[in-house]
Amino acid sequence: MSNRSVVTLERHIVEEERRCPEATGAFSNILYSITLAAKIISREVNKAGIVDILGGTGDTNVQGERVQKLDLYAEDVIFRALDHTGALCCMVSEESEDILPIPKEFPKGKYILIFDPLDGSSNIDVNVSIGTIFSIQKKVSEGEDGTLEDCLQAGCKQIAAGYVLYGSSTMLVYTSGQGVHGFTLDPSIGEFLLSHPNLVMPDPPSRTYSINEAYYPRWSPGQQRLMQRLKGLDGKEAESYSSRYIGSLVADFHRTLLKGGIFMYPADSKSPNGKLRLLYEAAPMAMISEQAGGGASNGRTRILELVPEDIHQRTPLYIGSAGIVEMAEGFLSEDD
Repeated sequence: MSNRSVVTLERHIVEEERRCPEATGAFSNILYSITLAAKIISREVNKAGIVDILGGTGDTNVQGERVQKLDLYAEDVIFRALDHTGALCCMVSEESEDILPIPKEFPKGKYILIFDPLDGSSNIDVNVSIGTIFSIQKKVSEGEDGTLEDCLQAGCKQIAAGYVLYGSSTMLVYTSGQGVHGFTLDPSIGEFLLSHPNLVMPDPPSRTYSINEAYYPRWSPGQQRLMQRLKGLDGKEAESYSSRYIGSLVADFHRTLLKGGIFMYPADSKSPNGKLRLLYEAAPMAMISEQAGGGASNGRTRILELVPEDIHQRTPLYIGSAGIVEMAEGFLSEDD
């Protein structure tokens, strides 16, 4: 890449802002602050194993999951990078039971940041890719402070969504409703550079699926028949699909975004409402998937049409190439 063709994330945001004459700069400031937090978290993730950030704290979060040290660190970094910007009225984090208010000493804005500070954090100790997921919504209630009404909006109301992948390289992928763009962090200059402009899921897609097959006995008959189809065991497919599963949503979805296929985390007899969180996992990824030409469903309904009733509401998730997601819905409809 020549120097003349280098596009930083900051430049990309500025150019996007110029297309919106009504823009005030607040939304851009949120993205700038998220990238700063991502750089700090990336630095700490890359030091895992040589500083005291590995392992659990001994506590459990609101989800009933073991809290990793880096979970709390990432949440604190993101909150402190954005609490003073004047662009937000509140935040919501996977690690906190309630809405995170903006400190009284700082001005309030008209946006809400919803985020999973460190998705897949149980994989930190084994050096598997993990990530940060975020969603930005616009305030709809009266008054300065953010409320549940502001946070509990359908995914189609998101004005932006994205994730940061901490892997062999650190990548930030986001959409503001005008396509999906990926940026890779160049650590030598400390900048995210545009590396994947206008991401679109391949057509035809890769014939791959991603799911934890250990839960097969707990799945519904429709889900089990879907797996038989994907494995080529029902005699209806000339070629079976290949299995690719990492166990980290950001990493599994990132591969699906680039290669096509489907990622599935279905409901089962132990978790009838699904396991992934609608607000800060499923909905942001669904927006990215649809903007890249893919689909996202809970097995019956488009994810972006679901209106959450709780900030930690869970949902099944089928996400990836649109045709394969539709096929999955067809099998799951047999359970009705």
